[in-house]
Amino acid sequence: MARILVTGGAGFIGSHLVEFLLKEGHEVLCLDNYFTGSRENLLHLRDQPRLEMIRHDVVEPVMLEIDQIYHLACPASPVHYQYNPVKTIKTNVLGTLHMLGLTKRVRARILLASTSEIYGDPLEHPQREEYWGNVNCLGPRSCYDEGKRVAETLMMDYHRQNRVDIRIARIFNTYGPRMALNDGRVVSNFIVQALSGKDITIYGEGKQTRSFCYVSDLVAGLVSLMNCEEQTEPVNLGNPEEFTILELAHKVLALTKSASTLVYKPLPADDPVRRRPDISRAKAKLGWQPQVLLEEGLKATIPYFAEKLK
Repeated sequence: MARILVTGGAGFIGSHLVEFLLKEGHEVLCLDNYFTGSRENLLHLRDQPRLEMIRHDVVEPVMLEIDQIYHLACPASPVHYQYNPVKTIKTNVLGTLHMLGLTKRVRARILLASTSEIYGDPLEHPQREEYWGNVNCLGPRSCYDEGKRVAETLMMDYHRQNRVDIRIARIFNTYGPRMALNDGRVVSNFIVQALSGKDITIYGEGKQTRSFCYVSDLVAGLVSLMNCEEQTEPVNLGNPEEFTILELAHKVLALTKSASTLVYKPLPADDPVRRRPDISRAKAKLGWQPQVLLEEGLKATIPYFAEKLK
């Protein structure tokens, strides 16, 4: 049994990870400032004696005794991370610095939840971990994109300089129950719009592509990466099946039996045209690949949103 800290543990992915780790028999400390996370996500676990909830912002240091850190704390959707971009970059940079300092002090192992956004609007397709990316460092998304790139730099420098035991997960689009209603990402947007009978908003012509990974697959990948020995290089975690935004919209309409119509709006700045992970490294090093098909995952996600909208 390990003593594990999950920063951002009340968030969408964090809460699923906390639940998984508790089922595995670990002692879990969930640290969150509830900016985008929610206590509701962990309400069903409130009687768990091995779960400790800590309200704290990673921008400030924290002293704890732990064996592992899953560092997930940061707003992850454009709506939230652009709301206060300075705070977003502080969370990425100062938050990661403080977590690395803690890891070094107690000789723990740390996993950074990085992102496919570090590839920007990629000129290489699919994206391999060796690809350096095509990011606009001055654009409205750069607080998140560049923030995560700096976080990865800090991880590697702490590893090289101080031999800190690190893991870096580059997470591609993930969806599932416990996404916030106002999350602002495409899966939750489409489901909420379809269930509410509102127009489905397509940016551009809807030909841009994304790859959608169901949350249980992602959590399995994170845990496999954390417990894989000698894996300090970044690892892509995502579903390599690629869909256009239009294809996703039609799947959601069919599954919700919604009469919503599609409306087209201009593309936001720096919106990636194509996004699909090369997961060869995850397969080879972790023996991991996603199991849940998009339609299956949507069928498990839609009832959650239907309940939230009642």
